[in-house]
Amino acid sequence: MQDIQDQGTQDQGNEHGYQPQAVETAAQTYWRDERAYEVKEDASRPKFYCLSMLPYPSGALHMGHVRNYTIGDVISRYQRMQGKNVLQPMGWDAFGLPAENAAIKNKTAPAKWTYQNIEHMRGQLQRMGFAYDWTREFATCRPDYYRWEQLMFTRLMKKGMAYRKNAVVNWDPVDQTVLANEQVVDGRGWRSGALVEKREIPQWFLKITDYAQQLLDGLDTLPGWPDAVKTMQRNWIGRSEGLEIHFTVEGESEPLTVFTTRPDTLMGVTFVSIAGEHPLAIKAAQNNPKLATFLEELKHGGVSEAELETQEKRGMDTGIEAIHPLTGEKIPVFVANFVLWGYGTGAVMAVPGHDQRDWEFAQKYSLPIKMVVVDRSVLDAVAEIHHDLSKGVGSDPLRAALGVGSVDVYDIPAAVQLIEDFEKSIQEDSAFTERGYLVNSGEFDGMDYGQAFEAMAARFEREGTGVRRVNWRLRDWGVSRQRYWGCPIPVIYCPTCDAVPVPEDQLPVVLPEDVAFSGVQSPIKADPEWRKTTCPQCGGPAERETDTFDTFMESSWYYARYTSPGASDQVDERANYWLPVDQYIGGIEHAILHLLYFRFYHKLMRDAGLVNADEPATNLLCQGMVIAETFYRDNADGSKDWINPADVEIERDDKARVIGARSKSDGQPVKIGGTEKMSKSKNNGIDPQAMVDKYGADTVRLFSMFAAPPEQSLEWSEAGVEGMARFLRRFWREVTTHASQPDHPVVDPAALDAAQKTLRRQVHETIQKVSDDFGRRHSFNTAIASLMELLNALNKFGDMSEQGRAVRHEALETMVLLLNPVVPHVSHTLWQVLGHAQSVLEDQPWPQVDSAALVRDSLTLAVQVNGKLRGTIEVAANASKEEAEALALAQPNVVAFLEGQTVRKVIVVPGKIVNIVAG
Repeated sequence: MQDIQDQGTQDQGNEHGYQPQAVETAAQTYWRDERAYEVKEDASRPKFYCLSMLPYPSGALHMGHVRNYTIGDVISRYQRMQGKNVLQPMGWDAFGLPAENAAIKNKTAPAKWTYQNIEHMRGQLQRMGFAYDWTREFATCRPDYYRWEQLMFTRLMKKGMAYRKNAVVNWDPVDQTVLANEQVVDGRGWRSGALVEKREIPQWFLKITDYAQQLLDGLDTLPGWPDAVKTMQRNWIGRSEGLEIHFTVEGESEPLTVFTTRPDTLMGVTFVSIAGEHPLAIKAAQNNPKLATFLEELKHGGVSEAELETQEKRGMDTGIEAIHPLTGEKIPVFVANFVLWGYGTGAVMAVPGHDQRDWEFAQKYSLPIKMVVVDRSVLDAVAEIHHDLSKGVGSDPLRAALGVGSVDVYDIPAAVQLIEDFEKSIQEDSAFTERGYLVNSGEFDGMDYGQAFEAMAARFEREGTGVRRVNWRLRDWGVSRQRYWGCPIPVIYCPTCDAVPVPEDQLPVVLPEDVAFSGVQSPIKADPEWRKTTCPQCGGPAERETDTFDTFMESSWYYARYTSPGASDQVDERANYWLPVDQYIGGIEHAILHLLYFRFYHKLMRDAGLVNADEPATNLLCQGMVIAETFYRDNADGSKDWINPADVEIERDDKARVIGARSKSDGQPVKIGGTEKMSKSKNNGIDPQAMVDKYGADTVRLFSMFAAPPEQSLEWSEAGVEGMARFLRRFWREVTTHASQPDHPVVDPAALDAAQKTLRRQVHETIQKVSDDFGRRHSFNTAIASLMELLNALNKFGDMSEQGRAVRHEALETMVLLLNPVVPHVSHTLWQVLGHAQSVLEDQPWPQVDSAALVRDSLTLAVQVNGKLRGTIEVAANASKEEAEALALAQPNVVAFLEGQTVRKVIVVPGKIVNIVAG
């Protein structure tokens, strides 16, 4: 450390005195040797659990990682300086398909590829100086981690919460695997390019729908979560109240059941739509070759709701007719490509007059469109006509509109025209999808939505043809994946006993890691010896399940395992000390699936008696993307050759405006594209390691926090990084120059002159602002900006008197402490340069505001004439309104602007402004 102090003293006039590599190596060595960030439970101190979403070990950190983990580290270090017992762990979300792809490409085992990447990325994270407790590190692909989710699954099987059923999936016939909806691009597998099939195969599910209401209600207990995330989860859970209605089918013993949230439109049903996998569709296709061909075509369609909403509406009449439950009318049954089997009942009552999707389908296939709901505005207009002609008789607008009065509205041409025009717009332009009042609906005419719902529910329940239902958009969580690199599902299949959970004393079911992986088929599916086992119930020959878990399983409970390293169960009593997580940090792209499963799995652990809290995380911060400029050249075939920003030199005019760009390699022009999210496809990613090697980790951290608020997109700019490097060099020079002086006197507030008081007031105003920005607002960019302003003020403060040096020393110590969460290496070193023997800066308390220092002896007031700024005045802090007014009117620039005018009014806003109204 003395070497670094000497370096600072010797190079005090040298801009390059700050050497980040030496500073950062020294600080990190000290933290490691002192085990500075290892924590234990301590009931005497308030705890703070700060967690960033764990990374996939892809091989290298990207700027999104750097930003995410720097945010977490800033919050963790700040909270530690508040005296809290802070846990900040790190691990690896290590299972997943990318490892299999890399294994095929590089002819290596996924495990070997994964562990090599973990080693490399751990080094990168440590190089960034993140304050992690590395004793809690784990990789989710290790048996000592995944055995616990296997144990949970077997217990859920016994409770009926885990079950197996056939489900329609996206099947890639080349890769021989199920694809997520996001992996289907234009109907083809994202990797193989093969036409994807819809296939029904056995899958394992967890009953997340049993927790749907809890998951919905729990959102109201999370004020620290972004509203956007909670809205997305509410919509995904999708609670809806409606009626389940039975349509009798000619020749069938079982009715055709539909669920609807709009029973008020029931009289407008003109057909029923069913999924291609519906038993009625399959039965009808047996004697209908065209229908059979159509059903085969549907197998290549999508299975996501989003895809179904946007694709062309296609269907075919099955020849089957259903009986309308109210009118007895025969209704055709169509197979439609927008109805999903497994979603609801696989059948939908179609009301083209009041549902836009049904309207489009009816238009295409020339099906009837009926108006059974009318907008209130139409009724009001009809009622007005009725009122005028009947001279007030039948004044109730609904009764009048429906012709229930002394004058029948259908005998009034103007009223008839209004209703006919509304009906025509429905039939020719688009469906009317709002709620209104029922017409053409027999006994239900005149009712609004609520009245019709209650009346129809009562009738159907009385007749046994329908029932009230709460329905959910949320579906049970399918956890089966037909891949190798994942946690084995702990199930044994026995010809006699069927599916049997692996006994707890035989867990974990270990995934073999030393495998040959040359093709797309899973090595454990291809290995009959691995599959062979004995049934734990009957002792007969049996086989293991070869599907593996969805990797969301591992990331749904990892946060809890961090609290209990080495525990002999999934978690132990330490979990209730640390949980819930106080601050969770990750991208908004995880708002639905990960965060929903994360909340669900926590409730499973709560109900198993493992944890006490209802929710896993109290506060959630979703950081924005890292974006960068793109550069390219056009190829002869029309494609683009994307060029990395690091290989591009920007050309500017004499006013610093961008006028072009050239490749550094050949000096030839390149085109400037838009600013987009960093990605491999646009080759606009920046290697964090290269930036750290060039500028130091603290500089990269500082830029990541300064360039944008955490929830907004950050635009990468190497010029901005260079600006942060200049700031740190200035700060280093300021501290080391000051430290080279022989003494560091203590501030005596009573002995300060006006300039010294002004600087000290700025110091304590900065403490006040940075504390709020870090602790409450998480507005790190504005905090850093205020520290930059303070450094500027220090640079201009040339007072070398005893109290001048004392104020400077207090200011520099304060800056070191306030900057520590963002640039801990520099702060670690400069704290000792300032004469402190205590090295672990995070154990230093956060600076406190001296309220006396904030008191101003004088105030600067703006002076306006007719609303325009014309000058400023300095007044005593306790100056009267009259004194401020007199000083303002005497200000020379104000006098000049008032020449020839009469002062009509002077308004003094104490402490802020004097506004003179003249004319």
